[in-house]
Amino acid sequence: MQEPIIKVRDIAWIRLRSPDLEVAEKFLTDFGLQRSERTHETLYMRGTDIDRHIHITELGSPKVLSIAFHADSEADLRRLAERASGASDLESLNQPGGGKRVRLREHNGFEVEVVHGVADAAPLPVERFRYNTGPSRERFADLARVSTAPSHVKRIAHVVISTPEVKPTVAWIQRHLGFVTSDDVHDEDDKSEILASFNRADRGADFVDHHVMMVGRNARTGLNHVSFEVQDIDDLWSGHEYLLQADYRHCWGIGRHTLGSQIFDYWFDPWGRMHEHWTDSDLLNNEHSYSLVPRSQGLRSQWGPQAPQEFRDAASTWL
Repeated sequence: MQEPIIKVRDIAWIRLRSPDLEVAEKFLTDFGLQRSERTHETLYMRGTDIDRHIHITELGSPKVLSIAFHADSEADLRRLAERASGASDLESLNQPGGGKRVRLREHNGFEVEVVHGVADAAPLPVERFRYNTGPSRERFADLARVSTAPSHVKRIAHVVISTPEVKPTVAWIQRHLGFVTSDDVHDEDDKSEILASFNRADRGADFVDHHVMMVGRNARTGLNHVSFEVQDIDDLWSGHEYLLQADYRHCWGIGRHTLGSQIFDYWFDPWGRMHEHWTDSDLLNNEHSYSLVPRSQGLRSQWGPQAPQEFRDAASTWL
């Protein structure tokens, strides 16, 4: 395997296109994001962490436009621009927070933005829920009362790409973005047939989420879903009840994945793009041992419902 051109630090944002920014903002606010900036043509939404925006919606016909990742330095951006086939020149970002980027065209044809120097924002205050569980006792003379309200999204966490070509897609993201595979899932009868590949950012000894990009086999190419971390399981359940009452289209959850171990809940936006809430991911570093597991183990929920067909088939289109 070739050495990666660079190793990105983390995911930065998803960039979508929608025909009505008012409707888009209503869904995303109900989902638990908060408006950062809005112009006549673009909506920027943030979480409670320091990222200025983690979800960008441009006005127009529904599409998935790009996925962005943070580079460690401008030097990394220059290296990409010089060495990656078809890469753009180093560009200035004309959006809130500024910064620089290089644009790439991924193996399946979707655009990847690699960015650096985007200014952070102040974190937003969130009241932490305290738990009395097992040996931990944190809540005294404080009754646990959970209201039905939007979740409080912390940050963007990962994306899942649908493609007929899993192995070439994984080779591309590892070469250009420096990802490493945490786990692969194979066909029950053929270990060479990879059905899904979970890839994380390579930060050496530092612990990171189990995956920042998963690649899943599908007859169609597109975005399966984009995922956002919420504060805790009560925050996830509160948002679940709120979205149900608001009559949004639910896809799958609540349950706990096997690979990654996240407690999950999946929802469709008004144009059919799937957005996930999760909490409690596995954290891995370079001491993690790669595993290859059969579908019957790797793609099942540890508890909760199993994946419906519409989840497995999801592949929202991009330009």
